Amino acid sequence: MYTIKFNFEQKGLEPVTIEGIPAGQSVLEVALTNDIDLHHNCGGVCACSTCHLYVNKGEDFLEELSDREEDFIDRAINPRLNSRLGCQCLLLDGSGTVEVTLPDQTQFLGE
Repeated sequence: MYTIKFNFEQKGLEPVTIEGIPAGQSVLEVALTNDIDLHHNCGGVCACSTCHLYVNKGEDFLEELSDREEDFIDRAINPRLNSRLGCQCLLLDGSGTVEVTLPDQTQFLGE
């Protein structure tokens, strides 16, 4: 089972920690299941960059970055070395703690 800590760049949002998450889910699925707003215009099929996030800790617990995902990250706003797409961050078999930061999604309004 996994623990995911969601941090937010958006002002006024406090970190949220979700525990007891089984392997096989994506960070996007975990966010949506727990009422954490993470944009996903393509429906979570790696066809856009709206579920872009930063993995601060626990990248070894996530499926590796694919070439396709990397192409879409390059189109994201403010990509960094630890950038990933939430829809592609699948939790591998095992357990541990993953910590992510969601960019301020108010910057996407109107797109």
